[in-house]
Amino acid sequence: MTTAAGRRKVRESVEECGGDLTAVQYAALVTIGAHPGIDATRLSEIIYFDRSTIGDVLDRMEGKGWILRQSTPNDRRIKCLELSSVGHTVLQQVEPGIRRVQERLLAGLTSAEAKTLVRLLAKMADGDEDDDADD
Repeated sequence: MTTAAGRRKVRESVEECGGDLTAVQYAALVTIGAHPGIDATRLSEIIYFDRSTIGDVLDRMEGKGWILRQSTPNDRRIKCLELSSVGHTVLQQVEPGIRRVQERLLAGLTSAEAKTLVRLLAKMADGDEDDDADD
């Protein structure tokens, strides 16, 4: 794939899912939704995003009303993250577009290949090295 073709695919994917939501913001919303009360350090580890810049991403998301940040009782420097009702709505709105993008990305694969790819990507994301499915 040429660089221009790659940029076109990314642009089409962003347009499909809503131009106001970046890939990092989407990953953060999904992760915060799955782990209410997570802190920024753990979030950055899960989504593999630089800890030093995740705060800027969270500032923008909070400014859009997508997330809520609250200090923990034990350490006021640590902020727990939760999705706001607007954040839940954003996820619901982009989900159909995300599914269409995933279908397009997997379209060149057989069903078995797509399942294998998704399983391997999930394994990478989870850091699961104890998967015995290959034995």
